Amino acid sequence: MRIDTMEKSHVCELCGETFPVSSILESHLLIHAMEKSYVCEFCSEAFSENDHLNDHLLIHTMEKLYACEFCSEAFSENDHLNDHLLIHTMETPYVCEFCSEAFSENSDLKDHLGVHTKEKPYVCEICSEAFSENGHLKDHLGVHTKEKQYVCEICFKAFSQNGHLKEHLRIHTKEKPHECEVCKKAFSINSSLKRHLRIHTQEKPHVCEVCKKAFSASSDLKRHVRVHTKEKPYICKICKNAFSDGSYFKKHLRIHTSNKPGHYEIHKKDFSDNI
Repeated sequence: MRIDTMEKSHVCELCGETFPVSSILESHLLIHAMEKSYVCEFCSEAFSENDHLNDHLLIHTMEKLYACEFCSEAFSENDHLNDHLLIHTMETPYVCEFCSEAFSENSDLKDHLGVHTKEKPYVCEICSEAFSENGHLKDHLGVHTKEKQYVCEICFKAFSQNGHLKEHLRIHTKEKPHECEVCKKAFSINSSLKRHLRIHTQEKPHVCEVCKKAFSASSDLKRHVRVHTKEKPYICKICKNAFSDGSYFKKHLRIHTSNKPGHYEIHKKDFSDNI
């Protein structure tokens, strides 16, 4: 008996079309699998499965059903929660509730909280400048002592802290021990990995108090704030031009160091303080 005269008893539940044999129905279902027939009424993004659409809708309804058991963070999608949990499974289980920065010791977290509470209990005895974290005070003291006792044996660059030297050495060894478990990208220092993870979690904990624009890294927020304050901390010692962004300042310096006819030679010491 020919196939076209057979009873079509295999029905597609999605569109109602019928088929004589199950194998043809299975092939037909692949068409629907490639379709994105479930469309979000808020932003028109389409999905191939209704469950995926329901997960997506939480973004618009602002429901955050997936809560982290280690901290107060909550997420609208389970995948985002799983990405976030990487912060806790790493060697930094103490997480700041304000900005999600993580620390290996609780005492370091307590020091860090001063950034948000605006408390600055660590005061420099030389110039009275105050800091929210003890580590920041120690770094600052190097300004007065000028001591950089930790020297790289390869390039002779000196550092005031041994930890900074260890991080620097990875430039030479190409060592990148901090790997992202999501995309396997590796980094030489842990803080770079933390910033990278926010690409996956979509977290932007650093918010501008003026215009409410949010950023994933504190350095990006600091650079943005200068749009409002008009601050230009990078000043060229040669021509006195000022810049709000360090990258623009470095590009500008090439004008003076290009060694083209009509330009005089400038030594790095003339402008290195600003870089």
